[in-house]
Amino acid sequence: MSQLSKKKQLQEVNFYLNGLLPQYDAITNNKEDVWATPKEFLTIGCGDCEDYAIIKYYSLLRLGFDKKKLYLTIVQDKYTSGYHMVLSYFQTPKNSPLVLDNLSFRILPLSKRVDLKPLFFINNKGVYKLKKGTLIKTAPEYKRFSELRKKVDKNL
Repeated sequence: MSQLSKKKQLQEVNFYLNGLLPQYDAITNNKEDVWATPKEFLTIGCGDCEDYAIIKYYSLLRLGFDKKKLYLTIVQDKYTSGYHMVLSYFQTPKNSPLVLDNLSFRILPLSKRVDLKPLFFINNKGVYKLKKGTLIKTAPEYKRFSELRKKVDKNL
């Protein structure tokens, strides 16, 4: 798959992983808001929004995507006021990031996702907010993401 264009790789990863069954953490783990590693997600066979964002993040890293351009993104659904997680891919710093969402097979720029209000962008370098099209660092790390990375590193 690495011989495909970046756009096609994004589409293939999003399409394939969106085919896995969705299920809330309360049902699969008897807890709320569990961040599963890709291995845990595939072993259980289903997951919720953060599990999809996480497995897409690690899948794209394995394909050679730059981790500086990938962000787990906490968003708020403007219609339901519920919170959700997607994966954002910043092709360039000046363009709106592309959104890989387990609720959509279409990959659209965040600017076209009128249903989503981005709250936080998280990667291995810290936590960011988007202000006037620019990422502004608000914290050096996101504890849950740091814990997840350690867990993934142990289980590879």
